Amino acid sequence: MDIIFLGGLEIKTIIGIYDWERETKQIVALDIEMGFDIKNAAKSDNISDTLDYKAVSKRIISFVEESEFFLVEKLIEEIACIIRSEFNVPWVKIILNKKGAIRGASDVGIIIERGEK
Repeated sequence: MDIIFLGGLEIKTIIGIYDWERETKQIVALDIEMGFDIKNAAKSDNISDTLDYKAVSKRIISFVEESEFFLVEKLIEEIACIIRSEFNVPWVKIILNKKGAIRGASDVGIIIERGEK
């Protein structure tokens, strides 16, 4: 399985359980790895034969910017579902980093994998 990835995708969104978090957008940073067979694209040199990472990023940015979840668990699961269902990706690994969520920690978040490699 080949992997197409997006790294350090930063998006502002409403996320969190505290009152101030419901009013102030915060940045979540995403690292996304997507399993995809690139052999046909390598042969044809045609974008229609591969996973268009620009289309994936635009869809995820739009979704995350418009979302208002309480938990990062819900947000990351929804992102995985979108990638797998809308872009026909059999396997995805996502790291969601809610930078600054814990005083003294530079990074805090979740890593999930969905599907089979």
